[in-house]
Amino acid sequence: MSFIELLLIAIGLSMDAFAVSVCKGLAAKQISAKHLLITGAWFGGFQAFMPTAGYLLGSAFESYITSFDHWIAFVLLAFIGGNMIHESLDKSSTPPSDNSFSIKTMFVLAIATSIDALAVGVTFALLPDVNIVTAVLSIGIVTFILSAIGLKAGSLFGLKYKTKAEFAGGLILIIIGIKILLEHLGIITL
Repeated sequence: MSFIELLLIAIGLSMDAFAVSVCKGLAAKQISAKHLLITGAWFGGFQAFMPTAGYLLGSAFESYITSFDHWIAFVLLAFIGGNMIHESLDKSSTPPSDNSFSIKTMFVLAIATSIDALAVGVTFALLPDVNIVTAVLSIGIVTFILSAIGLKAGSLFGLKYKTKAEFAGGLILIIIGIKILLEHLGIITL
């Protein structure tokens, strides 16, 4: 997996955390450097931890599913991406308005925004050319940075870019899933 593909996956996965960070920025009265670090650390940390757990889980079952692993990767990425696109278009969903940065609040939000990273970790275990350390660090760092930016942007601009960010993240994951499938089927070679 190329660095560009890995970076795009990291950006796609971080869009949920970015969107929640924007909403937290809206709810917070004032944003400090401490808030930026707390938000980045929680979301970036969990976005790094969950693919690691998924990778270990996927590695345990790899020998049983190698003949159809590309289909699993495609379905997982397409499902995650589709859900992100659906959420971005769902006008009935209301953003969280909790302005707390407590451990309990941040833990729940970090888990909720990183579930998809667990599935991507399973996908990483099924792909032959993924360096899991590089992948996990990239996802964690990108999510840390984008979460901090989202928090600040939320305090400045509001919900203007939340929907577009979620939609773009979902689309990126679907495109990468299609690429993996087409490569394994021998339709394209990159």
